[in-house]
Amino acid sequence: MTSAEVVGEALPTPTQPVQPRLPLPPRAPHRIASEAEALQTAQRLAADFARNAAQRDRLRLLPWDEIEQYTASGLGAITVPREYGGLGASYETLAQVFATLCAADPSLGQIPQNHFALVQNVKDLGTPAQQQRWFADVLGGHRLGNAGPERQSRARVITEATARLHRDAGGQLRASGTRFYSTGAIFAHWVPFRAQDEQGRPVQVWVRRDAPGVTVIDDWDSIGQRTTASGSVVFDDVAVDEGNIIEVWRLADRPTLSGPVSQLIQASIDAGIARGALRDALDFVRDKARPWVDSGVASATQDPHLIQEVGALQVEVDAAHEVLLESARLLDELAARPVDAAASARASAAVAEAKILTTEAALNASEQLFALAGSSATRAAHNLDRHWRNARVHTLHDPVRWKYHLLGNYLLNGAAPQRHQWN
Repeated sequence: MTSAEVVGEALPTPTQPVQPRLPLPPRAPHRIASEAEALQTAQRLAADFARNAAQRDRLRLLPWDEIEQYTASGLGAITVPREYGGLGASYETLAQVFATLCAADPSLGQIPQNHFALVQNVKDLGTPAQQQRWFADVLGGHRLGNAGPERQSRARVITEATARLHRDAGGQLRASGTRFYSTGAIFAHWVPFRAQDEQGRPVQVWVRRDAPGVTVIDDWDSIGQRTTASGSVVFDDVAVDEGNIIEVWRLADRPTLSGPVSQLIQASIDAGIARGALRDALDFVRDKARPWVDSGVASATQDPHLIQEVGALQVEVDAAHEVLLESARLLDELAARPVDAAASARASAAVAEAKILTTEAALNASEQLFALAGSSATRAAHNLDRHWRNARVHTLHDPVRWKYHLLGNYLLNGAAPQRHQWN
Protein backbone atom coordinates (compact mmCIF):
# COMPACT_ATOMS: atom_id res chain seq x y z
CA MET A 1 0.00 0.00 0.00
CA THR A 2 1.39 3.39 -1.00
CA SER A 3 1.48 6.39 1.30
CA ALA A 4 -1.14 8.08 -0.89
CA GLU A 5 -3.47 5.13 -0.42
CA VAL A 6 -2.98 5.23 3.33
CA VAL A 7 -3.94 8.90 3.41
CA GLY A 8 -6.93 8.25 1.15
CA GLU A 9 -8.32 5.60 3.46
CA ALA A 10 -7.64 7.17 6.84
CA LEU A 11 -10.64 8.21 8.92
CA PRO A 12 -10.85 11.99 8.39
CA THR A 13 -11.43 14.57 11.10
CA PRO A 14 -14.20 17.12 10.61
CA THR A 15 -11.58 19.78 9.79
CA GLN A 16 -9.58 17.58 7.43
CA PRO A 17 -11.92 15.87 4.93
CA VAL A 18 -10.28 13.53 2.49
CA GLN A 19 -10.76 13.50 -1.27
CA PRO A 20 -10.30 9.81 -2.11
CA ARG A 21 -8.49 8.48 -5.11
CA LEU A 22 -10.40 7.90 -8.34
CA PRO A 23 -11.53 4.38 -9.25
CA LEU A 24 -9.71 2.47 -11.95
CA PRO A 25 -11.07 2.96 -15.48
CA PRO A 26 -13.89 0.55 -16.37
CA ARG A 27 -12.89 -2.84 -17.75
CA ALA A 28 -15.23 -5.33 -19.39
CA PRO A 29 -16.22 -7.88 -16.73
CA HIS A 30 -16.98 -11.55 -17.03
CA ARG A 31 -20.43 -12.12 -18.54
CA ILE A 32 -22.51 -14.27 -16.19
CA ALA A 33 -24.59 -16.70 -18.22
CA SER A 34 -27.22 -17.92 -15.76
CA GLU A 35 -28.84 -17.15 -12.44
CA ALA A 36 -27.28 -20.29 -10.99
CA GLU A 37 -23.86 -18.94 -11.96
CA ALA A 38 -24.73 -15.61 -10.33
CA LEU A 39 -25.52 -17.33 -7.04
CA GLN A 40 -22.36 -19.43 -7.23
CA THR A 41 -20.31 -16.31 -7.95
CA ALA A 42 -21.80 -14.53 -4.95
CA GLN A 43 -20.97 -17.50 -2.71
CA ARG A 44 -17.39 -17.60 -3.99
CA LEU A 45 -16.88 -13.87 -3.46
CA ALA A 46 -18.50 -14.02 -0.03
CA ALA A 47 -16.02 -16.67 1.08
CA ASP A 48 -13.16 -14.38 0.01
CA PHE A 49 -14.66 -11.21 1.47
CA ALA A 50 -15.40 -12.77 4.86
CA ARG A 51 -11.72 -13.49 5.58
CA ASN A 52 -10.73 -9.86 6.21
CA ALA A 53 -14.12 -8.33 6.99
CA ALA A 54 -13.37 -7.83 10.69
CA GLN A 55 -10.01 -6.20 9.92
CA ARG A 56 -11.50 -3.85 7.32
CA ASP A 57 -14.08 -2.76 9.86
CA ARG A 58 -11.58 -2.36 12.70
CA LEU A 59 -9.09 -0.30 10.67
CA ARG A 60 -11.64 1.26 8.34
CA LEU A 61 -9.88 0.07 5.20
CA LEU A 62 -11.95 0.91 2.15
CA PRO A 63 -12.38 -2.19 -0.05
CA TRP A 64 -10.89 -0.87 -3.29
CA ASP A 65 -9.45 -4.21 -4.39
CA GLU A 66 -12.56 -6.14 -3.36
CA ILE A 67 -14.80 -3.80 -5.34
CA GLU A 68 -12.68 -4.38 -8.43
CA GLN A 69 -12.92 -8.13 -7.80
CA TYR A 70 -16.68 -7.83 -7.45
CA THR A 71 -17.01 -5.83 -10.67
CA ALA A 72 -14.79 -8.20 -12.62
CA SER A 73 -17.00 -11.12 -11.57
CA GLY A 74 -19.91 -9.72 -13.59
CA LEU A 75 -22.39 -9.53 -10.72
CA GLY A 76 -22.94 -5.82 -11.27
CA ALA A 77 -24.55 -6.46 -14.66
CA ILE A 78 -26.95 -9.30 -13.83
CA THR A 79 -30.14 -7.17 -13.85
CA VAL A 80 -29.52 -5.49 -17.20
CA PRO A 81 -32.50 -6.59 -19.35
CA ARG A 82 -32.01 -9.34 -21.88
CA GLU A 83 -33.08 -7.09 -24.76
CA TYR A 84 -30.02 -4.96 -24.01
CA GLY A 85 -27.64 -7.91 -23.80
CA GLY A 86 -27.87 -8.60 -20.08
CA LEU A 87 -28.91 -11.61 -18.05
CA GLY A 88 -32.17 -10.04 -16.86
CA ALA A 89 -31.83 -11.83 -13.53
CA SER A 90 -34.86 -12.17 -11.29
CA TYR A 91 -35.43 -10.09 -8.18
CA GLU A 92 -35.25 -13.31 -6.20
CA THR A 93 -31.70 -13.87 -7.42
CA LEU A 94 -30.83 -10.24 -6.71
CA ALA A 95 -32.07 -10.60 -3.12
CA GLN A 96 -30.09 -13.80 -2.63
CA VAL A 97 -26.92 -12.21 -4.00
CA PHE A 98 -27.15 -9.28 -1.58
CA ALA A 99 -27.97 -11.49 1.40
CA THR A 100 -25.04 -13.78 0.59
CA LEU A 101 -22.51 -10.97 0.24
CA CYS A 102 -23.79 -9.11 3.30
CA ALA A 103 -23.58 -12.20 5.49
CA ALA A 104 -19.83 -12.04 4.75
CA ASP A 105 -19.29 -8.26 4.93
CA PRO A 106 -22.37 -6.02 5.00
CA SER A 107 -20.38 -2.83 4.41
CA LEU A 108 -18.87 -4.21 1.24
CA GLY A 109 -22.17 -5.87 0.32
CA GLN A 110 -24.08 -2.60 0.67
CA ILE A 111 -21.85 -0.62 -1.68
CA PRO A 112 -23.64 -1.79 -4.90
CA GLN A 113 -27.13 -1.03 -3.51
CA ASN A 114 -27.52 2.20 -5.47
CA HIS A 115 -25.98 0.66 -8.58
CA PHE A 116 -28.88 -1.80 -8.81
CA ALA A 117 -31.49 0.76 -7.73
CA LEU A 118 -30.26 3.01 -10.54
CA VAL A 119 -30.44 0.20 -13.08
CA GLN A 120 -34.08 -0.17 -12.04
CA ASN A 121 -34.62 3.60 -12.37
CA VAL A 122 -33.28 3.49 -15.91
CA LYS A 123 -35.56 0.55 -16.72
CA ASP A 124 -38.60 2.35 -15.33
CA LEU A 125 -38.02 5.99 -16.31
CA GLY A 126 -35.10 6.24 -18.73
CA THR A 127 -35.57 7.17 -22.39
CA PRO A 128 -34.67 4.51 -24.98
CA ALA A 129 -31.43 6.36 -25.68
CA GLN A 130 -30.55 6.50 -21.99
CA GLN A 131 -31.33 2.82 -21.57
CA GLN A 132 -29.18 1.87 -24.52
CA ARG A 133 -26.22 3.94 -23.34
CA TRP A 134 -26.25 3.25 -19.61
CA PHE A 135 -27.02 -0.45 -19.86
CA ALA A 136 -24.08 -0.74 -22.26
CA ASP A 137 -21.91 1.05 -19.71
CA VAL A 138 -22.95 -1.34 -16.94
CA LEU A 139 -22.21 -4.33 -19.18
CA GLY A 140 -18.82 -2.71 -19.85
CA GLY A 141 -17.88 -2.57 -16.17
CA HIS A 142 -19.04 0.92 -15.19
CA ARG A 143 -20.15 1.24 -11.58
CA LEU A 144 -23.04 3.49 -10.62
CA GLY A 145 -22.81 5.35 -7.34
CA ASN A 146 -25.12 7.78 -5.67
CA ALA A 147 -25.08 11.23 -4.17
CA GLY A 148 -27.78 10.63 -1.62
CA PRO A 149 -30.17 12.63 0.56
CA GLU A 150 -28.88 15.78 2.15
CA ARG A 151 -28.10 16.18 5.84
CA GLN A 152 -30.88 17.30 8.19
CA SER A 153 -29.30 20.73 8.55
CA ARG A 154 -29.82 21.44 4.84
CA ALA A 155 -33.03 19.58 3.96
CA ARG A 156 -36.32 19.39 5.85
CA VAL A 157 -37.11 15.86 4.59
CA ILE A 158 -34.99 13.24 2.83
CA THR A 159 -36.88 13.61 -0.46
CA GLU A 160 -36.07 17.31 -0.72
CA ALA A 161 -33.60 18.07 -3.51
CA THR A 162 -31.21 20.80 -2.42
CA ALA A 163 -28.99 20.61 -5.50
CA ARG A 164 -30.20 22.77 -8.38
CA LEU A 165 -29.79 23.02 -12.14
CA HIS A 166 -29.10 26.38 -13.71
CA ARG A 167 -27.74 27.78 -16.97
CA ASP A 168 -24.59 29.82 -17.31
CA ALA A 169 -24.23 32.84 -19.54
CA GLY A 170 -23.49 30.61 -22.52
CA GLY A 171 -26.61 28.48 -22.03
CA GLN A 172 -24.73 25.46 -20.61
CA LEU A 173 -26.77 23.54 -18.05
CA ARG A 174 -24.92 23.22 -14.74
CA ALA A 175 -25.51 21.75 -11.29
CA SER A 176 -24.45 22.95 -7.87
CA GLY A 177 -25.16 21.57 -4.42
CA THR A 178 -23.98 19.30 -1.63
CA ARG A 179 -25.19 15.78 -0.91
CA PHE A 180 -24.57 13.18 1.79
CA TYR A 181 -25.29 9.47 2.47
CA SER A 182 -23.57 8.79 -0.85
CA THR A 183 -23.00 5.03 -0.68
CA GLY A 184 -20.95 3.83 -3.63
CA ALA A 185 -19.97 7.27 -4.97
CA ILE A 186 -16.29 6.90 -4.06
CA PHE A 187 -15.97 3.73 -6.15
CA ALA A 188 -18.28 4.76 -8.99
CA HIS A 189 -17.80 5.89 -12.58
CA TRP A 190 -21.22 7.57 -12.77
CA VAL A 191 -22.60 9.56 -9.79
CA PRO A 192 -26.32 10.26 -10.27
CA PHE A 193 -28.03 12.58 -7.81
CA ARG A 194 -31.38 14.21 -7.24
CA ALA A 195 -31.75 17.90 -8.05
CA GLN A 196 -34.39 20.47 -8.89
CA ASP A 197 -34.66 21.33 -12.56
CA GLU A 198 -35.21 24.85 -13.85
CA GLN A 199 -38.94 24.51 -13.17
CA GLY A 200 -38.34 23.32 -9.59
CA ARG A 201 -39.24 19.69 -10.36
CA PRO A 202 -37.23 16.74 -8.99
CA VAL A 203 -34.93 15.12 -11.52
CA GLN A 204 -32.08 12.64 -11.41
CA VAL A 205 -28.88 14.03 -12.88
CA TRP A 206 -26.06 11.77 -14.06
CA VAL A 207 -22.49 13.09 -14.04
CA ARG A 208 -19.14 11.39 -14.30
CA ARG A 209 -17.18 10.75 -11.11
CA ASP A 210 -14.15 12.48 -12.62
CA ALA A 211 -16.05 15.47 -14.07
CA PRO A 212 -14.67 18.92 -13.19
CA GLY A 213 -16.47 20.26 -10.14
CA VAL A 214 -17.37 16.83 -8.66
CA THR A 215 -15.72 16.28 -5.28
CA VAL A 216 -16.29 13.12 -3.23
CA ILE A 217 -15.26 13.55 0.40
CA ASP A 218 -14.52 10.61 2.66
CA ASP A 219 -16.15 12.04 5.79
CA TRP A 220 -18.32 9.05 6.74
CA ASP A 221 -17.75 8.41 10.46
CA SER A 222 -20.69 6.25 11.51
CA ILE A 223 -20.33 3.59 14.23
CA GLY A 224 -21.39 0.89 11.76
CA GLN A 225 -21.23 0.10 8.05
CA ARG A 226 -17.91 1.86 8.40
CA THR A 227 -16.39 1.05 5.01
CA THR A 228 -19.36 1.98 2.82
CA ALA A 229 -17.79 5.47 2.69
CA SER A 230 -21.30 6.96 2.56
CA GLY A 231 -20.14 10.54 2.99
CA SER A 232 -20.36 13.83 1.12
CA VAL A 233 -20.39 14.76 -2.55
CA VAL A 234 -20.04 18.39 -3.62
CA PHE A 235 -21.15 19.62 -7.04
CA ASP A 236 -19.60 22.97 -7.90
CA ASP A 237 -20.98 24.33 -11.16
CA VAL A 238 -20.73 20.90 -12.83
CA ALA A 239 -21.58 20.84 -16.54
CA VAL A 240 -24.60 18.63 -17.23
CA ASP A 241 -25.50 17.00 -20.53
CA GLU A 242 -29.24 17.50 -21.11
CA GLY A 243 -29.48 13.87 -22.19
CA ASN A 244 -28.25 12.78 -18.76
CA ILE A 245 -31.35 13.81 -16.85
CA ILE A 246 -34.10 11.41 -15.77
CA GLU A 247 -37.42 13.05 -14.97
CA VAL A 248 -38.18 11.37 -11.65
CA TRP A 249 -41.05 13.81 -11.08
CA ARG A 250 -42.98 11.57 -13.45
CA LEU A 251 -43.13 8.92 -10.71
CA ALA A 252 -46.19 10.71 -9.33
CA ASP A 253 -48.18 9.70 -12.42
CA ARG A 254 -46.27 6.57 -13.50
CA PRO A 255 -46.45 3.55 -11.17
CA THR A 256 -43.21 1.55 -11.17
CA LEU A 257 -41.30 -0.99 -9.11
CA SER A 258 -38.36 1.36 -8.44
CA GLY A 259 -39.28 1.98 -4.79
CA PRO A 260 -40.05 -1.67 -3.93
CA VAL A 261 -36.84 -2.86 -5.63
CA SER A 262 -34.77 -0.34 -3.66
CA GLN A 263 -36.41 -1.53 -0.45
CA LEU A 264 -35.95 -5.18 -1.39
CA ILE A 265 -32.21 -4.52 -1.57
CA GLN A 266 -32.23 -2.88 1.87
CA ALA A 267 -34.13 -5.83 3.37
CA SER A 268 -31.66 -8.22 1.74
CA ILE A 269 -28.74 -6.41 3.38
CA ASP A 270 -30.41 -6.79 6.78
CA ALA A 271 -31.11 -10.46 6.11
CA GLY A 272 -27.41 -10.94 5.39
CA ILE A 273 -26.40 -9.16 8.60
CA ALA A 274 -28.70 -11.46 10.58
CA ARG A 275 -27.24 -14.58 8.99
CA GLY A 276 -23.67 -13.43 9.52
CA ALA A 277 -24.27 -12.59 13.18
CA LEU A 278 -25.91 -15.94 13.91
CA ARG A 279 -23.13 -17.80 12.08
CA ASP A 280 -20.45 -16.13 14.18
CA ALA A 281 -22.43 -16.72 17.37
CA LEU A 282 -22.64 -20.45 16.65
CA ASP A 283 -18.94 -20.64 15.79
CA PHE A 284 -17.99 -18.87 19.00
CA VAL A 285 -20.19 -21.07 21.18
CA ARG A 286 -18.78 -24.21 19.56
CA ASP A 287 -15.13 -23.18 19.70
CA LYS A 288 -14.63 -20.76 22.58
CA ALA A 289 -17.55 -20.47 25.00
CA ARG A 290 -17.58 -22.20 28.40
CA PRO A 291 -20.66 -23.79 29.97
CA TRP A 292 -22.20 -21.93 32.88
CA VAL A 293 -21.12 -23.17 36.30
CA ASP A 294 -24.63 -24.31 37.25
CA SER A 295 -25.44 -26.04 34.00
CA GLY A 296 -23.93 -29.39 34.90
CA VAL A 297 -22.71 -29.95 31.34
CA ALA A 298 -19.19 -30.27 30.00
CA SER A 299 -19.64 -28.09 26.92
CA ALA A 300 -21.50 -24.88 26.15
CA THR A 301 -23.06 -26.64 23.18
CA GLN A 302 -24.85 -28.96 25.64
CA ASP A 303 -26.41 -26.15 27.69
CA PRO A 304 -30.20 -26.68 27.28
CA HIS A 305 -30.92 -22.94 27.49
CA LEU A 306 -28.41 -22.14 24.76
CA ILE A 307 -29.79 -24.92 22.60
CA GLN A 308 -33.30 -23.51 22.90
CA GLU A 309 -32.18 -19.92 22.21
CA VAL A 310 -30.18 -20.97 19.15
CA GLY A 311 -33.21 -22.78 17.78
CA ALA A 312 -35.42 -19.75 18.31
CA LEU A 313 -32.92 -17.42 16.62
CA GLN A 314 -32.52 -19.74 13.64
CA VAL A 315 -36.29 -19.81 13.15
CA GLU A 316 -36.44 -16.00 13.26
CA VAL A 317 -33.58 -15.56 10.79
CA ASP A 318 -34.91 -18.24 8.42
CA ALA A 319 -38.46 -16.87 8.54
CA ALA A 320 -37.26 -13.36 7.71
CA HIS A 321 -35.18 -14.71 4.81
CA GLU A 322 -38.08 -16.72 3.42
CA VAL A 323 -40.49 -13.76 3.54
CA LEU A 324 -37.78 -11.72 1.79
CA LEU A 325 -37.62 -14.25 -1.05
CA GLU A 326 -41.41 -14.47 -1.14
CA SER A 327 -41.62 -10.72 -1.66
CA ALA A 328 -38.94 -10.93 -4.36
CA ARG A 329 -40.92 -13.59 -6.18
CA LEU A 330 -43.97 -11.33 -6.06
CA LEU A 331 -41.94 -8.53 -7.67
CA ASP A 332 -40.92 -10.97 -10.40
CA GLU A 333 -44.56 -11.85 -10.95
CA LEU A 334 -45.65 -8.22 -11.08
CA ALA A 335 -42.79 -7.23 -13.39
CA ALA A 336 -43.96 -9.76 -15.98
CA ARG A 337 -46.78 -7.42 -17.01
CA PRO A 338 -47.33 -3.65 -17.12
CA VAL A 339 -47.14 -2.21 -13.62
CA ASP A 340 -50.24 -0.28 -12.58
CA ALA A 341 -51.00 1.60 -9.36
CA ALA A 342 -52.43 -1.50 -7.66
CA ALA A 343 -49.36 -3.58 -8.50
CA SER A 344 -46.98 -0.87 -7.29
CA ALA A 345 -48.87 -0.60 -3.98
CA ARG A 346 -48.99 -4.38 -3.56
CA ALA A 347 -45.24 -4.60 -4.15
CA SER A 348 -44.48 -1.90 -1.57
CA ALA A 349 -46.65 -3.62 1.05
CA ALA A 350 -45.02 -7.01 0.46
CA VAL A 351 -41.50 -5.63 0.69
CA ALA A 352 -42.44 -3.63 3.80
CA GLU A 353 -43.34 -6.90 5.54
CA ALA A 354 -39.98 -8.38 4.57
CA LYS A 355 -38.19 -5.22 5.76
CA ILE A 356 -39.90 -5.44 9.16
CA LEU A 357 -38.82 -9.05 9.67
CA THR A 358 -35.26 -8.65 8.38
CA THR A 359 -34.75 -5.53 10.51
CA GLU A 360 -35.85 -7.32 13.66
CA ALA A 361 -33.88 -10.46 12.81
CA ALA A 362 -30.68 -8.45 12.22
CA LEU A 363 -31.01 -6.50 15.46
CA ASN A 364 -31.96 -9.54 17.53
CA ALA A 365 -29.31 -11.89 16.15
CA SER A 366 -26.52 -9.32 16.55
CA GLU A 367 -27.60 -8.53 20.13
CA GLN A 368 -28.23 -12.14 21.21
CA LEU A 369 -24.82 -13.12 19.84
CA PHE A 370 -23.29 -11.89 23.10
CA ALA A 371 -25.91 -13.50 25.33
CA LEU A 372 -25.13 -16.83 23.66
CA ALA A 373 -21.34 -16.49 23.46
CA GLY A 374 -20.70 -14.92 26.86
CA SER A 375 -18.49 -12.14 28.17
CA SER A 376 -15.34 -13.31 26.37
CA ALA A 377 -17.08 -12.57 23.06
CA THR A 378 -17.01 -8.86 23.90
CA ARG A 379 -13.22 -8.64 23.66
CA ALA A 380 -12.04 -6.16 21.07
CA ALA A 381 -9.84 -8.79 19.45
CA HIS A 382 -12.91 -10.61 18.14
CA ASN A 383 -14.65 -7.43 16.88
CA LEU A 384 -18.00 -9.21 17.09
CA ASP A 385 -19.69 -5.95 18.02
CA ARG A 386 -19.43 -5.01 14.35
CA HIS A 387 -22.54 -7.14 13.69
CA TRP A 388 -24.68 -5.07 16.07
CA ARG A 389 -23.12 -1.79 14.90
CA ASN A 390 -23.82 -2.71 11.29
CA ALA A 391 -27.37 -3.84 12.05
CA ARG A 392 -28.15 -0.78 14.13
CA VAL A 393 -26.83 1.65 11.52
CA HIS A 394 -28.22 0.01 8.41
CA THR A 395 -31.71 -0.62 9.80
CA LEU A 396 -31.98 3.14 10.35
CA HIS A 397 -31.96 3.56 6.55
CA ASP A 398 -35.72 3.93 6.85
CA PRO A 399 -37.61 3.59 10.16
CA VAL A 400 -39.31 0.24 10.61
CA ARG A 401 -42.18 1.88 12.55
CA TRP A 402 -43.29 3.41 9.28
CA LYS A 403 -43.19 0.00 7.62
CA TYR A 404 -45.74 -1.22 10.17
CA HIS A 405 -47.85 1.85 9.39
CA LEU A 406 -47.54 1.35 5.63
CA LEU A 407 -48.52 -2.31 5.85
CA GLY A 408 -51.39 -1.81 8.31
CA ASN A 409 -52.81 1.14 6.40
CA TYR A 410 -52.66 -0.81 3.16
CA LEU A 411 -54.34 -3.91 4.61
CA LEU A 412 -56.95 -2.11 6.69
CA ASN A 413 -57.78 0.91 4.57
CA GLY A 414 -56.49 0.03 1.11
CA ALA A 415 -54.19 3.06 1.29
CA ALA A 416 -51.53 3.02 -1.42
CA PRO A 417 -48.03 3.90 -0.15
CA GLN A 418 -46.39 7.08 -1.38
CA ARG A 419 -44.12 6.39 -4.36
CA HIS A 420 -40.46 7.02 -3.56
CA GLN A 421 -37.33 4.95 -3.02
CA TRP A 422 -38.10 4.41 0.70
CA ASN A 423 -41.37 2.59 -0.11
